[in-house]
Amino acid sequence: MRFLYYDSITNIDKGKAITGVKTFTLSEEFLRKHFKKKALVPGVIYIEAMAQLLGWLVIYSHDFKLSAIMSLVEDVKIAPDLRPGFKAEIHGEIISTSKRDSLGRAWITVDGETIASMNRIIYSHVQKVDSEALKNLFYYYSGIKI
Repeated sequence: MRFLYYDSITNIDKGKAITGVKTFTLSEEFLRKHFKKKALVPGVIYIEAMAQLLGWLVIYSHDFKLSAIMSLVEDVKIAPDLRPGFKAEIHGEIISTSKRDSLGRAWITVDGETIASMNRIIYSHVQKVDSEALKNLFYYYSGIKI
């Protein structure tokens, strides 16, 4: 089973920034039988949502000639006790990128308030990839035709 932690990409600016949305509902598979009395969205889900979106920006910015593997996350802040039932906007920015790796930052807002952030995320690049397959996956998961 593959978990996708964003619903859609709403804006992408090659080499710079990406924005997407995710509606966290009570019917999310990761909530099933996890919290017995009070459903909460686990903080690691926010990290994964930011990482997935920013990872696509890295791949897109390098013209689908590499894959990005999250290798380091630092300076993470997550609001506690967030219950499902809200629509989040996910933002990501590339700070620097090279042939070997990329450095970025990301944050999630709900109604203009930041509920999660990571100020440093590093992706290692894998060069041997099927570019066409990556383009097709990007289109499938984002709806954005290249």
